[in-house]
This record gives sequence, structure tokens and C-alpha cells, in this order.
Amino acid sequence: MMHRILPLLALSVLLAGCGQRADLEPLANSSLPPAPYGAEVRPEPEDLLALDPQAAPERSVELRKRSEEREDDPFDLPPE
Repeated sequence: MMHRILPLLALSVLLAGCGQRADLEPLANSSLPPAPYGAEVRPEPEDLLALDPQAAPERSVELRKRSEEREDDPFDLPPE
């Protein structure tokens, strides 16, 4: 039983990793979605794929370069 499952599992993992790496385009005889409500122009495909700042925020904290003593945290309490 196990000798049948392992090759199928390995094959499914290999197939899952081989995707086409090309630009996305609408299917033949179809178009992009209509313009959002209130917008005058329909956004381009690049605009639809771009993430807004809330979806991918930039890091706002500076990474520590060396080890430092931690300050006392009043909310770091032991479990009751």
C-alpha cells in the first residue's frame, strides 16, 4: 500500500511546482472586468495586480544589529 502512495505523492508535488511563468492575459473572446463603481476608466492589468500599501506594508521597525538587554515588560506575566 505504501509503495503505491509514495510515487503518487512525489508526482503530485512535482506537478504542483511546474507552473507557467508568463504574463496574465484575458481568455480569448473575453475582456477585463468592468470599471469599478465611480471610476471613469477601467484599470489596466498591471494596476489590478499591484498590491496596495495595506496589503504589503513596508517594515517600520529597525532590526537590531547586536544583542541588547531587554526592557522590563509589565505585560509579560506568568500564566495563572
